[in-house]
This record gives sequence, structure tokens and C-alpha cells, in this order.
Amino acid sequence: MAESGSVRGQGRSPGPALLRHPVVAPLAVLSAGVAGAGYLYGTNPHEPGHLLPQCPFRFLTGWLCPACGGTRMVYDLMHGNFTAAWLDNRLLLLASPFALGLLGRWAWEGLRGRRWRPQLSGRTQVLILVTAVIWGVVRNIVT
Repeated sequence: MAESGSVRGQGRSPGPALLRHPVVAPLAVLSAGVAGAGYLYGTNPHEPGHLLPQCPFRFLTGWLCPACGGTRMVYDLMHGNFTAAWLDNRLLLLASPFALGLLGRWAWEGLRGRRWRPQLSGRTQVLILVTAVIWGVVRNIVT
């Protein structure tokens, strides 16, 4: 009797093995990002009446979180308005190339059949957290 979910004569279904390949996760994240960017390109987050999520931190507190303005920043970047992107969220704009580099490295390693996770030291993690907290405080004090 064949295993449940198996392909006749092969013993195992190729689907689950394919979904565990190291390139699947980064390509899924990249695909979701491209789909989101496609929607965002035609939706102006600077104007009301769109189906974009609101920041829960800002909704509850009225304060800007460290990532507030990220959606508007991406919209402005896609439309070539770098000054507006800078004003939307400076820290996120400066960190974006690093995040894209990490995504690229993750995809590259996946394409080569290897799993990859960035290794951040405890000191680096604390630095990122402290920077985000300081940015969150400063952007709410200096308007």
C-alpha cells in the first residue's frame, strides 16, 4: 500500500520537498514585496481613502513609531521623489540598502541550495534596538 500523499511509483510526493528548498522562502518574500509594491505604486498613501494598514502604535498612542512613514517613503521612492522620502523616515531610508542587501544575500544563498541566516552579535542587536528607540523618541520631539 502506498504512503498517503505519495506519487505512484516514487514513494514520496515531490511537492513538500520542493517547498523545503532553501530558495522558496526568499523568493516568496520577494514576490510578496513586488506584489505589495505594485499595489502601492498606484495608491497614494499621502491621501486618505486607501486600503493600506495603519500603524497600530500610532493608532493607540498618537506617536510616530520608528518605522512610521515607511509606506509613504517607499511610495515616494518609486515615484522618484527622494526629498519627500527623506522627510517621511530618514532612518528607514538609510537602513533600506542594508535590508535589501540581506534579502539579496538570502536569495543568492537559496539559489545555490544553501540555507542562510544573518548572524548578528548581541552587541549589534542592542545597537539596532537602541538606535530604533532613540529615533522613535527624537522624531516625536523634533517635528
